[in-house]
Order: sequence, then structure tokens, then C-alpha cells
Amino acid sequence: MIKIHQLTFGPFSENTYLLANEEDEAIIVDPGMYYPEENSKMFDYLNAQGLKPVRLILTHAHLDHVFGVNWISNTYGLVPEVHIDDQFIYNSAVATAMNYGLAMEKLVEPTIGLDDGSQFTFGNSVISIFQAPGHSPGSVCFYVKEENALIGGDVIFQGSIGRTDLPCGDFDTLINAIKTKVLVLPDETIIYSGHGPITTVGQERISNPFLT
Repeated sequence: MIKIHQLTFGPFSENTYLLANEEDEAIIVDPGMYYPEENSKMFDYLNAQGLKPVRLILTHAHLDHVFGVNWISNTYGLVPEVHIDDQFIYNSAVATAMNYGLAMEKLVEPTIGLDDGSQFTFGNSVISIFQAPGHSPGSVCFYVKEENALIGGDVIFQGSIGRTDLPCGDFDTLINAIKTKVLVLPDETIIYSGHGPITTVGQERISNPFLT
């Protein structure tokens, strides 16, 4: 069984997720801590929950989802994992931060992986990975069938979808990815998005104005 913890960080109110298994090991997804006090909040939260971080994975490499990568890497010795199609976005983080008037150090070298259609075991659960481009070329979602849970990044939100006006974004590609990768999941699947509240596949299928 996997327990999902949500924390919200940074100037863009990004949702960072902790996936905890039966052994209190934790996978960190999209560390969005930007301010020093947010690093302390993450540290204190992990300790309070008795969680041991063992892996760092990214749904995609946009700025707000990688702010905390260096701190996680330095503190817990974890190497961030990113899909190959988002590697150039990851590598351009410092330049992108400057465009927003934000300070950022060069990110640690990532591991390239998280291949579409692959799976990995975490505790007693299996986590499936599928690529859902459009918001960014290498956006991926993490699906835990046993928990009816989808960590969707910025692919889909409650009543909305990810931005497609950023470099390499494409509206038609994103809509196709949502319809062929997300909406084919059971209606009861809970979507944990990169911003905003949780939702479900069933709710978005009938009420999301971008998909009706």
C-alpha cells in the first residue's frame, strides 16, 4: 500500500508529493521548495512522518517542479530522474529562472529514464509510467493501479489542463495525451495534480471544459 502526502511550495504554489510505502520509504516527486524555510519544512515533515527518502523522480522539468532538486540531492544523496525529452528543459533551468527574476543555481546532473510504458516496484505496489506530452515534451504520469492514484504533474488539473504556451508546448498534443492516457483510466482514479486540488478521472471526463 502506498500513502500519498502532498505539500505545496514555491512562488507558483506547486504540489510536491511523497509516496510512502509499508517500510516508510519515500519517493519524492517534483520537489518545489524555493525558499530556505521550505527546505526546513520538508526536512521536518519527513522526520515527523518517519520517512526515509529513497528516490527522486520528476513528472517534468519545468522550473517550479525542480526548485528543490539540489537540496534534496545534497541532503539525501538522491539523483533526480527525468524523461529524456525534458532533459533540455532541465538543463535550461538557470536561464529560465533569470527570465522570471528568480535566483537559481545550476542543477545537479540528472539520470535519464522514466520511459513510457515502463514499471517499477515500490514496496508491495507497482508504479506504471506513461508519457503524456503537450505541456512539455517529456511530461510523464505515475499510476498506481492498486491505489487508484495518478500523479499527473501539469498534464491535467481540476477543471483545466496544463499550459501549452510555454516553449515546446502543444495544445493538440496535450489533448490527445489526456484522452488516450488519462481518460482511459477508471473513473474512480484520483488525480494528484501539480497545482491545485485533487480531482478524479470521472469528474474531469464529464466536467472539464477542455475535454467536452
